[in-house]
Amino acid sequence: MLSVRLPKDLETRLDFLAAQTNRTKSFYAIEALTRHIEELEDIYLSEKAYKEFLLSGEEALSADEARKTLGL
Repeated sequence: MLSVRLPKDLETRLDFLAAQTNRTKSFYAIEALTRHIEELEDIYLSEKAYKEFLLSGEEALSADEARKTLGL
């Protein structure tokens, strides 16, 4: 179960869409999350991994160095 407080303008738009299409607001909330969760995961999890890499002190390789190391 998830409870979300929406900004008034977004709630108004969601109410209108639901009323015009005879679907529930929950239907559209699930639809929006389903369509965008992968993008959000990519953004925030890669940002987290990058910060962890920076804190690790490991040395980064250039793309050319990485290809050479991997024999590509």
